[in-house]
Amino acid sequence: MSAQPKARLTPEEYLAIERKAEYKSEYYAGEMYAMSGGSRQHDRITSNIIASLHAQLRNRPCSVYTSNMRVRVNPTGLYTYPDVSVVCGEELFIDEQVDTLLNPTVIIEVLSPSTEAYDRGDKFGHYRKLESLMEYVLIAQDKYHVEHYVRQPDNQWLLSETESVQDTVHLPSVNCDLALADVYEKVEIEVK
Repeated sequence: MSAQPKARLTPEEYLAIERKAEYKSEYYAGEMYAMSGGSRQHDRITSNIIASLHAQLRNRPCSVYTSNMRVRVNPTGLYTYPDVSVVCGEELFIDEQVDTLLNPTVIIEVLSPSTEAYDRGDKFGHYRKLESLMEYVLIAQDKYHVEHYVRQPDNQWLLSETESVQDTVHLPSVNCDLALADVYEKVEIEVK
């Protein structure tokens, strides 16, 4: 007896299920993948980033979104929920539900042990296909460490890193600064 092939979902079927679901799932190549919950550290860092960016972008044509805003990577078909996304200028959505962003300018992911390899590898590979994406930021939650990727004119990505809580990361595409002291405010980091 042979195993039955797993039925693949269309993007429309995924969205219909996801919009009614109590928990979030990513979607890729016909399959849904349940997302795990974040830690207290993860939540604090994400909240701090959103507060900082929101304050800097208040009177500008930009929006900051939490992980409740789904992003579709059109070239690859990935549907995902970045921890923080920023879009400046016209916001494009997949449909009138206005819950799936197509053109983020900046994406920020707070690294978790279970997703760190994915965020650095395959997920970033998908994100790089977004023509609108100018910057990708990865933030550790167990130490002071930020990786900042900036798209270059030749479509290459330039990496800079910092491990000092006194440093500030400048996001040129949205003209904002992320001070690590603000990002890690009230976050307990064990200094080694």
